[in-house]
Amino acid sequence: MVRRRLGAKRRLRQLHPHFLRYRNLRAAHQSGGRLLPEKINENGLSATALELDVSKATLGYWLLKLGINVRRVALAPGETLEVKRAS
Repeated sequence: MVRRRLGAKRRLRQLHPHFLRYRNLRAAHQSGGRLLPEKINENGLSATALELDVSKATLGYWLLKLGINVRRVALAPGETLEVKRAS
């Protein structure tokens, strides 16, 4: 029976490209950056996921972990929407 060290498995996970991207996004978000919300507002969720080269599910999970809420709004022609940020 071969036993693996848990540390080796953890190191491999930390080198995975998705983990490295998440770690960088988390650091940017915690320093007051608004990279993900702005990208999603401009491009949409699917295009942002394609741009970051991750699945929509992965991007949704990152948003959940970072505490970013995404809401969809349907507007009739001629209607406008005002977004206010809570400080």
